Amino acid sequence: MPIVVFVVVISAALLHATWNAIVKSGGDKFLTTMLVTAAAAGIAAALLPFLKAPAPASWPYAGCSAVLQIIYFLLVARTYEVADMSQTYPLMRGTAPLLVALVTVFKMGDSLSSVAWIGVIGMSVGIFSMALGSKLNHRQGIYLALLNAVVIAGYTLIDGVGVRRSGSPAAYTLWVFLLTGLPFSIWALSARRNTFVPYIARHWRIGIVGGVGTTASYGLALWAMTLAPVALVAALRETSILFGTLIAGLVLKEHIGARRMIAAGIIASSAAVLRLA
Repeated sequence: MPIVVFVVVISAALLHATWNAIVKSGGDKFLTTMLVTAAAAGIAAALLPFLKAPAPASWPYAGCSAVLQIIYFLLVARTYEVADMSQTYPLMRGTAPLLVALVTVFKMGDSLSSVAWIGVIGMSVGIFSMALGSKLNHRQGIYLALLNAVVIAGYTLIDGVGVRRSGSPAAYTLWVFLLTGLPFSIWALSARRNTFVPYIARHWRIGIVGGVGTTASYGLALWAMTLAPVALVAALRETSILFGTLIAGLVLKEHIGARRMIAAGIIASSAAVLRLA
């Protein structure tokens, strides 16, 4: 994996952990999620006129991805209502890479070296150790996190194909966020207008930060998928677990024990293996 791609994906991981922490820290998880997706849609609408349109062959993929992204954001909000970020974030993000690796190798024709497989499996082991090494507040948190992992794997695979067919990775990414955020915004303004509008007035800054974070994070990851195997990028992006754990401990004041620190070390080592693959 080229060093530029490696650095870009690590940066995407940091941005991803940041916007998830914003949702977790919000007083109303659903309204915060609506705010972040609305900001992402606004950013997309502002930038799309200046970009080359994606190729027609990529549009069905963008549409399917948007549907899955809507489900994903709803599950994120619900998961963070019932469990800690440091407990469920690893499960959500950690199960997906292995699913992506299996599908891309056996169904999409990507090939991974033995070293790359060691990195993918090692990262998944580290993430599972971090998540399962502590008690969840509610069993529902595990079910929601695992369900969302399947959704994440789904849109990652779809976008891995779609962005390669688009001829314009940036425009493809922005269209996905516009198609995702627009229905959320319409629903929030119609169904919860009396609470959503005041919420925007009070928290618009974190909405912008979250919107920039989620858009840039996924955009950078999709760009990387045009230059490296989808499975490698998907696995390396899950170093966001490291950043998420640090943010959860230092900012959200969640308890981070020795077991999670060891698991974080496994993840970091696996990331280094992926860099060499």
